Amino acid sequence: MAPVVTPDVPDRALFNDAEKAVDRLILLYDKATQFLSARFSESLAGEKPPHRYRAFYPEIRLVSTSFAETDSRLAFGHVTEPGVYATTVTRPDLFRKYLIQQIGLVLKMHGQPVMIGQSETPIPVHFAVLNDASLSVPQEGALRFQLRDVFDVPDLATTNDEIVNGYGFTYADGARPLAQFTAQRVDYSLARLSHYTATGPHHFQNHVLFTNYQFYVEEFEAYARAALNDPESGYTSFVAPGNVEITDGETAIKEPAKLPQMPTYHLKRPNGAGITLVNIGVGPSNAKTATDHIAVLRPHAWLMVGHCAGLRNSQALGDFVLAHAYLREDRVLDDDLPVWVPIPALAEIQVALEDAVEQVTQLEGFELKRIMRTGTVATVDNRNWELRDQSGPVQRLSQSRAIALDMESATIAANGFRFRVPYGTLLCVSDKPLHGELKLPGMASEFYTTQVARHLLIGIRAMELLRGMPLERLHSRKLRSFEETAFL
Repeated sequence: MAPVVTPDVPDRALFNDAEKAVDRLILLYDKATQFLSARFSESLAGEKPPHRYRAFYPEIRLVSTSFAETDSRLAFGHVTEPGVYATTVTRPDLFRKYLIQQIGLVLKMHGQPVMIGQSETPIPVHFAVLNDASLSVPQEGALRFQLRDVFDVPDLATTNDEIVNGYGFTYADGARPLAQFTAQRVDYSLARLSHYTATGPHHFQNHVLFTNYQFYVEEFEAYARAALNDPESGYTSFVAPGNVEITDGETAIKEPAKLPQMPTYHLKRPNGAGITLVNIGVGPSNAKTATDHIAVLRPHAWLMVGHCAGLRNSQALGDFVLAHAYLREDRVLDDDLPVWVPIPALAEIQVALEDAVEQVTQLEGFELKRIMRTGTVATVDNRNWELRDQSGPVQRLSQSRAIALDMESATIAANGFRFRVPYGTLLCVSDKPLHGELKLPGMASEFYTTQVARHLLIGIRAMELLRGMPLERLHSRKLRSFEETAFL
């Protein structure tokens, strides 16, 4: 077996200062990835290297020695009992503010320093070279040697969701997790986000809107351009697929020759306080894919603002539905989050959405009931469910007291619950199939013209209300289990 060559990195060190701890993480990560990129670049030009090259993710490690009482009002920032806790880290430059915040809370809560050093988890060369635009890993067979004989490649054993799914994950040395995701899981999602959205992960904002129609994108761009022309708005730039970024409302944006699977747009503010809009398209599979990967960015909230089928005769096209419960027949999350797990409504999100509806429509109290209902939203995986015998589906919908049906909302809410990301849903009725009002071209055009702008504005306003909420209030304890990681 070829000898293993690794980069020279600083020894493990204890830190009582969160900023200095993150500076050390950045140093370790940069040394590791620069080493791998340089060795990989050299290997592309020649024969099989005589050495095996390996570098490791940095890690944060906490040793808690006491059952000392912590602030029970907080859903995060502390561990529950004495022990060794660790997390591997990738892209500490991208997560700098988050890491400083989370490490700072742990230092304050436990009065113990954190140890920063090299972990025992190798960095796959695929992820190391993502930071170098001049390099890419060719497909298998294109090199003169087998890639995995010289470099580490992605390993599913450290790229799964055991931590968030509550499967009792521990690191090889017995340390329990300090954060929700391992470094390799984060790297995988960062790469997938660039692929699916055609925007870099550094553009994503802390408040994410999901929609299932392109019409919302057009309205979002119009809103963004107006905001950029308003010096009082606080928004600084707008990013479209292809990482095209504009800072004023007049600059044209050239649409890419081929849109990605999930076109994504970012209306940015300092410190990630802006709004990201993701057009996930139709279906629970897309909804799961998008949220699986965006979750590693630890957003402060995500909301679904899309269209639905109204199930009650008393509803009208254009009415709003504020989900307070979900009937899950999407099936894509059953292995990760069984259907018997309740997905609770989060009071902070519900209040923000209802307040946003009131502010935009200028209706309140009993009058608001004319255009909005609160109730159960059913999410299914069959777009053409109307073509089957109705006795079974309709009976279940009636028994659940469902008032609306779509294909994404329960998936987004359930994955928010699974990943501890605050979630909510505000839908707009676009058809009533049980009552003979189908979504036909003529009806759709009029509906889109009159309703989409108002609906999107409500979603944006709700996010602005949530932005003003303290993080410790927004991240509800409802989202945390018996044994939780200290980091959000």
